[in-house]
Amino acid sequence: MATPQSNSPTKLSVIGAGAVGSSLAYAALIRGSAQKIALYDINETKADAEVRDLNHGTQFTPSTGVEGGGNIEVVKDSDVVIITAGAAQKPGQTRLELAGVNTNILKSLMPQLLEQAPNALYVLVTNPCDVLTVVAQKVSGLPTSRVFSTGTMLDTSRLRFAIAETARISPRHVHANILGEHGDSEFPVWSSAKITSIPIREWVDSTGHRMFDETLLDQLGDEAMHAAYKVIAGKGATNYAIGLTGARLTEALMSPTRTVFPLSSVLDGWHDLHDVALSVPTMVSSKGIERVLDVPLDDSEVAKLKSSAATLRETLSSLGF
Repeated sequence: MATPQSNSPTKLSVIGAGAVGSSLAYAALIRGSAQKIALYDINETKADAEVRDLNHGTQFTPSTGVEGGGNIEVVKDSDVVIITAGAAQKPGQTRLELAGVNTNILKSLMPQLLEQAPNALYVLVTNPCDVLTVVAQKVSGLPTSRVFSTGTMLDTSRLRFAIAETARISPRHVHANILGEHGDSEFPVWSSAKITSIPIREWVDSTGHRMFDETLLDQLGDEAMHAAYKVIAGKGATNYAIGLTGARLTEALMSPTRTVFPLSSVLDGWHDLHDVALSVPTMVSSKGIERVLDVPLDDSEVAKLKSSAATLRETLSSLGF
C-alpha cells in the first residue's frame, strides 16, 4: 500500500524531463502537490538544468524543493511515480509503431523504478497510455489498483471547458465525462451529463430555449476530443494542461479523502471487459484505486465502449499482451 506516512514528507517522482514532465513538476511545485519532488531523465544534463531552474523559485512555493538528475536513485521511496518518458510520435509513424517503441522502453524502465520505489502508486502519462497501462501492470506484477494512467482526465477537462464556454458558466458547475480510449475511439457520455443538477439536453438560455441539441453536442464532443491537435499545430506540443492534470491527480493520491476522476486501469469485469485498460469513472485515494464506479450508460455509449475496447485489444495483441 502506498499510503504516505504521517511523519514523513510526501514524495512525487516525475520520470522524463521533457515538456510534459517538466511542466508537471512545475505545476506540482507551485501547487504544493507533494512536499518533495524528484525529476529523473536519462538525459542528465537536461534533468539537471530543469531541476536547477525549478529550485531557483522554491522560496515562492509551498514545496521544499526539487531533486533530480540522471541517477534512478532519485526516485527512492516515492509515494507517487508519474511516467512521462517515452518516444514522441514521428511523422509517418503509426500509433502501433509508437506503441511498440514505448512498450520496450517501459519494459526496461519498470523494474528499475520498482527497485527504488516498491510501494509507490504508478501513473502513466506516456502515450498510448491505455496500452502502456496494461504493459506496466503485466511487466510489474503490481495490482491494478496501483498502476493506472491519466487516461481521459484531461480530455474530460477539455470537454467541460467547451461546455462551460458555451453556457457561459464556470467549468466547476459542469458534470460530464469522456470515457474509453485516450485516443480516436473515446466518447463523451451525454446520457448523464449535467450543468449543475440539470441534464445538459434540458439546459436553457436566458430566453428559455434549449441550448444543447444533438448537433451542438456532437460539435462540442469533437472539439474536446481533437483539442490537442490545435495546440500541437500552434506550438508543437501540449504540456501545461497535462502538467496540471498530473499535479491534481497527485494531490488526490496523497490524500485519504476519496476523489473520482475518469482514469484508465486494467479492467476486470466492468461492463464485461477484461484485461484491457480504458478510462472510466474511478475512485482514488492514497490507497490507489479504491473502486471503479458502475455508472449508467445508454445503449449507444455501451456500443462505443465495446468498440474502444476492441481497438485497444487489437493493439495489445499485436504487441504480445
